[in-house]
Amino acid sequence: MPIQWFPGHMTSARKKAAETLAKADVVIEVLDARIPEASCNPMIRQLRDFRQRPCLKVLNKSDLADPKATAAWLEFYNSQPGVKAVALSCKNPAEPGRIPGLCRTLAPHRNDLTKPLRMMIMGIPNVGKSTLMNALLKKKVAKVGDEPAVTKSQQTLDLGPGMVLTDTPGLMWPKIEHDSDGYMLAASHAIGTNAVIEEEVAAFLGDLLLARYGDLLTARYKCPVAGLDGAGLVETIAERRGCRVKGGGLDLEKAALILLTDYRSGAIGRISLETPATRAAMLAAAQARTEVPEADPEA
Repeated sequence: MPIQWFPGHMTSARKKAAETLAKADVVIEVLDARIPEASCNPMIRQLRDFRQRPCLKVLNKSDLADPKATAAWLEFYNSQPGVKAVALSCKNPAEPGRIPGLCRTLAPHRNDLTKPLRMMIMGIPNVGKSTLMNALLKKKVAKVGDEPAVTKSQQTLDLGPGMVLTDTPGLMWPKIEHDSDGYMLAASHAIGTNAVIEEEVAAFLGDLLLARYGDLLTARYKCPVAGLDGAGLVETIAERRGCRVKGGGLDLEKAALILLTDYRSGAIGRISLETPATRAAMLAAAQARTEVPEADPEA
């Protein structure tokens, strides 16, 4: 079942973001390092392109992502005009300190301090925007939560001499074009739980992990995984962890939550659900499905 999630407050948040962006010098777009393109809101790209604003892409939660995949993503983004990319973990207070200097390189016209460098943090829900804001300001000024869409309003604060920072609510887009993106977002906890069936999300996640990280699954759940699919992995976890419902049947919902929680927390290991190569393959396959063969004139 395709996953869609666009809470009502995001319409007004998008309008407000467009107004603020007109006055910003640099967009700091926070992405989930495990799913950089799936967590990249196309509306933010459209707003940024319209205003011709440079972008610092922050691949947050890099401590949870596969280092090889992250390196490939940094190369991918740093080859784009007007874009710089950096991988970090906002949980480490020292790492976000690099961001103002990188933003200054994207807006050299603000280096003379006659006017403040105006930075704007944007991104989808639950990628760590508020955590980044708090880390940059070295104090808790933005509410942080474990659920998507905690921040519901903008706030602008002075970051230091000649620097102003605006934090914005998480923005989704009205229609997720690719089903796999919806499932990757849900697995990574960027979509409200009311919009997903967790057993389906866990089965999707299981299929990806079995294809790329089978050894990590074996180490985590102490069981062979050869021949399993995602649904079978969830069943195996239920059996191994003793997840039972009243009457003795397997509690697949509980097992699905175990797999999702282990992925989100990094308990399975450092995992990326997409790379530039897998992304390109997915887009090519999607394009092929939409192409209609031309009629044979001799038919």
